[in-house]
Amino acid sequence: MNYLKILIISFFTFPVIAGEGTSSLLIYGDSISAGYGMEREEQWSRDLEVLFEKDNFKIKIFNSSVSGETTGGGVSRINKVLEELQPSYVLLELGGNDALRGYPPDRIYQNLMKMINACKDRGIEVFLMQIKILPNYGKRYQTQFESVYSKVSAVSGVTLIPFMLEEVALNKELMFDDGIHPNEAAQPLIAKFVFESLREYLK
Repeated sequence: MNYLKILIISFFTFPVIAGEGTSSLLIYGDSISAGYGMEREEQWSRDLEVLFEKDNFKIKIFNSSVSGETTGGGVSRINKVLEELQPSYVLLELGGNDALRGYPPDRIYQNLMKMINACKDRGIEVFLMQIKILPNYGKRYQTQFESVYSKVSAVSGVTLIPFMLEEVALNKELMFDDGIHPNEAAQPLIAKFVFESLREYLK
């Protein structure tokens, strides 16, 4: 999510253990996953690679997250990204910027479903990240927005992963001054949370 509308495209590969039979995970999100304000080596996706290495789990990690990305933007890119990278799994972390713009929850639902269906059509397993927003958006909108993710999970059958900033967002020492983006100190915690959330589902 990015108030400044700076587009920072993180499109790189972290080779973990090369070789035949190695699966791959595509992180497809916004600035929270793109590592807003940080170098590649400081981002949680890099820390996630290290955790898989320590677990001796062979997986290649791709990060095609874009700062400022909305679910609509994700829909426009998804087919090209999937064709180029052909991942085994996709971690879908989008919707926060839609909320910042006050987009209708129904539109967010439809866009998430389009991206999930694009993955499923290619036999790719999807993990959907729950996204939560602050109550200052209004209780009604907050409830409608956050409930979208459980509805998408129920209808599509994809696994819903808990919000990765649950333990981070309310700790000022782990956030940049904008109160939106996690800082360098938060990255290993996010990586650990994502690793523990995904590991049991990966083959």
